[in-house]
Amino acid sequence: MSATRPPADRAAAYAAVQRSPEFTELRSKLHRFVFPTTAFFLAWYFLYVLLAAFAPGFMSTRVVGNINIGLIFGLLQFVTTFAITIAYIRWADRQFDPRAAEIHTMVEREIGGDY
Repeated sequence: MSATRPPADRAAAYAAVQRSPEFTELRSKLHRFVFPTTAFFLAWYFLYVLLAAFAPGFMSTRVVGNINIGLIFGLLQFVTTFAITIAYIRWADRQFDPRAAEIHTMVEREIGGDY
């Protein structure tokens, strides 16, 4: 805790930052990335589960040797997870983190430094 401002002033400063257009925009940008990406991944995952449960004939279709569609779809779940992670990291580095750093600087100015 900083000796320059009492806790009540800090709470007011944090509340002001949360109401700021910069913070609102940052939160909105995060939601615009996270929600569609999550919806896509969940739809893809549930498609895999539903096909495995209700279309075993399709999922057991051999593609090459003992490799079937179910195995390929299962491995693609891992690929999708890594791809989403990489996409998020790149997006955060370009879009999210610089704006978050600006807001962090704004908070430091509002509450007077060390917190």
